[in-house]
Amino acid sequence: MYYVGVDVGGTFTDLVLFDADTGAVNIHKVPTTPDNPARGVLAGIDALCARFDAPREAVRGVRHGTTTATNAILEHDGATVGMLTNEGYRDIVHIGRHQRPQHFSIRQEIPWQDRALAKRRHRKTVPHRLVPPTGEVLEPLDEDAVRRVAAELAEAGVEAVAVCFLFSYLAPEHEARAAEILREAMPDAFVTTSASVSPQFREFERFTTTLINGFVGPKVRRYVTELEGRLHGTGYGADLHIMASNGGVATAAMVSDKPILTLLSGPAAGVLGGAWSGALSGRRSLITFDVGGTSADIGIVADGRFGEASPRDTWIAGFPVMAPMIDIHTIGAGGGSIAHLDAGGAFRVGPRSAGARPGPACYGHGGVEPTVTDANLVLGRLDPGNFLGGEMALDAPAAEAAVDRLAEALGMDPLEAAEGIVTIVNANMANAIRSRTVQRGLDPRDFALMAFGGGGPMHAADVAAMLGVPEVVVPAHPGITSAMGLLTTDLRYDTIRTAFQVEGAVDHAFVTRSLSEMTAALTELFVKDGLDPADIRFERAADIRYVGQGYELRVDLPDGPFDAAAEEALLAAFEDRHRREYGHVFPGAPREIVNLRLVGVGAVRRIAAPPPLQGGSREAALVRTGDCSFRVDRDLKRFPTAFYRRDRLPIDERIEGPAVILQQDSTTLVRPGDSFVADAAGNLLIRIALS
Repeated sequence: MYYVGVDVGGTFTDLVLFDADTGAVNIHKVPTTPDNPARGVLAGIDALCARFDAPREAVRGVRHGTTTATNAILEHDGATVGMLTNEGYRDIVHIGRHQRPQHFSIRQEIPWQDRALAKRRHRKTVPHRLVPPTGEVLEPLDEDAVRRVAAELAEAGVEAVAVCFLFSYLAPEHEARAAEILREAMPDAFVTTSASVSPQFREFERFTTTLINGFVGPKVRRYVTELEGRLHGTGYGADLHIMASNGGVATAAMVSDKPILTLLSGPAAGVLGGAWSGALSGRRSLITFDVGGTSADIGIVADGRFGEASPRDTWIAGFPVMAPMIDIHTIGAGGGSIAHLDAGGAFRVGPRSAGARPGPACYGHGGVEPTVTDANLVLGRLDPGNFLGGEMALDAPAAEAAVDRLAEALGMDPLEAAEGIVTIVNANMANAIRSRTVQRGLDPRDFALMAFGGGGPMHAADVAAMLGVPEVVVPAHPGITSAMGLLTTDLRYDTIRTAFQVEGAVDHAFVTRSLSEMTAALTELFVKDGLDPADIRFERAADIRYVGQGYELRVDLPDGPFDAAAEEALLAAFEDRHRREYGHVFPGAPREIVNLRLVGVGAVRRIAAPPPLQGGSREAALVRTGDCSFRVDRDLKRFPTAFYRRDRLPIDERIEGPAVILQQDSTTLVRPGDSFVADAAGNLLIRIALS
């Protein structure tokens, strides 16, 4: 019985095959097919199964991390979206709030105005009004008006419709009825409602989140439907599950209905894979550092738990998103990032990337611009004959020619220019990590840097030294860690209910009843997915703030009935969290429970910890010795450097750098002065020499 993890990146599609009977893990990489990622995914699964003699009918599950929704919103290449809302409120999603991306600029771009998800002519209104706090109907829904609007949107060629009514989180049945009418009139359209996507207060963010769901919906649904159909049509007996941004997987049907769940699909799997790999060596506090061909993704794992993004600072492509997500920060820095001179003559690297085709110049696919990978090759840090485990040869002269052209424009020595490319991209990555640690009150020196992706192990030592991080951990299969992460998690669904319960007047029965109803709703979803209720567990939390605050903090809520004692403990925990987060509290100020949250986790088959490695010897692992360039004491110097095969390294023997460690899916760099150990759990532990 086999399980496959597949993560689609900008350059390569990474695959892992887990044999549930023997515990064996095998990996493979194939080029991504940007024109149709499903083609590359199926080709990769076919090649993986053929290489390791896994019968198609024995593949019981495919877990998939997809960038379809992410790319659609980043490239603003989605569906033509219509919106249905209350009379007088069609422009909520244009006006937004008083905050702007740049508070004092009069020429700034406002994404929701400059790149509207739904054009104004496609934003329609109908008579209807609910009033808080109970959701009482002040004006009934005009169903005939909904039918007229449906005809207008169909005539305009609208492909998706977002139904967004005021206060629908109090009474979602009105949005549901409008959606039913729209589906009858527009059977081919993707119809979504704000109450099903994000049933909580804050109209601008809720409406925008729903519009994003509609904007990416048709493309994601087509992709998931095609992939699932091809899997079953070619003989695989696999259930397809898609990685969600919240750190769990979801069924294909769930993702087809709520594609917004997958906005951070691949990066979320990377954080999980990094946490799983680190735990094998007893490392539970990690900065995950996932560097691919086009981007670098940074996440935080504290005491084995990943952070969840706060709704007030979760943005995708400049749009606010109120959906559960792992806290991940992404920058345009990867192996394919292009080095260039900007309009002012400054030396920059990224965010523009060479992508999968043509890719870096050294790939030999026609690329001519210098990239980070080309710079590493020029510096001697890549072995041109041992890239991707020898499956791909690098064109060193093409890389040198690309870097030479940049060096000439800069008036620099080519080696200095190559080292400059690497230094700039490393500094960009280090600054991104500081924004998620130092600027949030976390000391990066208290963490290990978990480096993965095709490029993470190549850059991690330099980035760690810039941050004062004492150790780098490189997992057994760094290039496919995100694909591994897909096999380390469970089904995970979230639900939320806005409560507005002020201290001193909290309705304990309402809170208890709400949590019970939320539990029943999630249980129904899991049972529909084929899970036994005994395999489901729940995590409860509440969003709390001081009355009048514009933001709230999430606090865990223990199991059991919610009574006066539980309320007192919850509010005390909120103050502790507020003090940790902001350094102060407001003694005596009334507190308010804003939202109730429930996470359901349904257990599915996970990858097992690998058996301890036996290892080899340093002599058996040594491939060759060559010169690599490193900057030491401000001078760029050539150092004799040992190139090792990772699978033949001795276990628990400390080896001094400089060294380059080769394997199929990545290359690890150990600098002069640093040292490393290969441990029995399969990780490389690099000790960083800090000044």
